[in-house]
Amino acid sequence: MVGTGPEAPPAVPNETSSFDEIYAAHYGDLTVQLYAYFGDRQEAQDVVQEAFCRAYARWRTASRLDDPVAWIRRVAWNLAISRWRHKRTVRRFLRSQRPVEPNVDGPEPERVALIAALATLPDNHRRAIVLRYLADLTVADIADREGVPEGTVKSWLHRARQALAARLDLAESAGATARNSTAQNSTAQNSTAPEEDPR
Repeated sequence: MVGTGPEAPPAVPNETSSFDEIYAAHYGDLTVQLYAYFGDRQEAQDVVQEAFCRAYARWRTASRLDDPVAWIRRVAWNLAISRWRHKRTVRRFLRSQRPVEPNVDGPEPERVALIAALATLPDNHRRAIVLRYLADLTVADIADREGVPEGTVKSWLHRARQALAARLDLAESAGATARNSTAQNSTAQNSTAPEEDPR
């Protein structure tokens, strides 16, 4: 009979739907951030996937945080740093065992130049640049994340921008010089080629 049974349980928010929305909105951004920092697209995708898997396993708790995305981002960065350190150790070992095979640059010279320039920065400068300009965090957010004063973050960003500008300018100048040299050699070869006999 209606009304004689136990009361129906209160409605529970659709937590899976909430997770799916956050995944769809932030997976791409987090992947780009980690790719810019580590220079390995597949590694960045794997790390972000792992971070979201960990978040999903704890979503009942993680979804109640003030900023679940910040928690997922922190997990992803920690995973990436751990993997990077492991790979660095492996590379050092392999270097001592056999010659390292040359790496092949990707098809986009500008992206390769940027990744190479970022790799020359100190770790804290690189993190500040990526978090500020790719993650769109404020200086205050970065300072809180890194546990340093805002003035320190501003100093990191200033020095990183100067270093990147110099590095990318040098790369562009070197590329222009190489292109000019190739063009001059081609012109010289054409000018010294024997004329065809009109007969």
